[in-house]
Amino acid sequence: MSIARNIAPHLPYLRRFARALEGAQSGGDAFVAATLEALIADPSAFPADLTPRVALYKVFVKLWTSANGKTKAFRGLALSDALQRNLEAITPISRQAFLLHAVEGFGLGEIAAILDCAPERAEQLLDEAGREIADQMATSVLIIEDEPIIALDIESMARDLGHEVTGVARTHREAVSMVRTRPPGLVLADIQLADGSSGLDAVNEILTEINVPVIFITAFPERLLTGDKPEPAFLITKPFRPETVKAAISQALFFDRKAGKVGTKKTA
Repeated sequence: MSIARNIAPHLPYLRRFARALEGAQSGGDAFVAATLEALIADPSAFPADLTPRVALYKVFVKLWTSANGKTKAFRGLALSDALQRNLEAITPISRQAFLLHAVEGFGLGEIAAILDCAPERAEQLLDEAGREIADQMATSVLIIEDEPIIALDIESMARDLGHEVTGVARTHREAVSMVRTRPPGLVLADIQLADGSSGLDAVNEILTEINVPVIFITAFPERLLTGDKPEPAFLITKPFRPETVKAAISQALFFDRKAGKVGTKKTA
């Protein structure tokens, strides 16, 4: 199959990435066009050992970097003012890694291949992006988790990113009480709690009182991923990797995705 046919399905997504990275539709589209022209001129530049999508993004990033892409005034995009400000908060190299992960959905190994670096460096860039985002939008975090060691790990990750942890709730009642005492800017919640109560019920009650982004961290994702609506925007499965939690925190704040009530799978 020709390179053109291989990359055609991925071009709309590359344009999305390019516009966000460059800071304007015209600039992003120009870089995509330049990428296609480069491949026409030298088909051997297309890495045959990578999947077509990863290879296409790798060629684009190499060209964009060689052209010394700089931070722009993020205008002309179909983005909210908040997202435009958030993009400006991230330096170009960290922005590449963050957008590849948060917007394009690439995994750590794929990001490393696209940016031509070790996976450890890709992970470092994502962490740097998270810190840069936190510098601009540090917030208060409520953790709903009944396992002390896990709660401590999550608390440490949130603090590493520059956020303040206002409390750790072990039960539905504690969570609601803490929110009423001090409303958080972000909630990280398990769904099965110490006294048999439900973190899901706690979150849904919290959402009747405040509008806040929520990240579920659970060993039982099937209870939330039912195929019915609504489902959570952010769901992390235990056991988790620290970088996964940090990336989810950064994404939730970056995109400012407020939660709606979430349903759960009914069992007999």
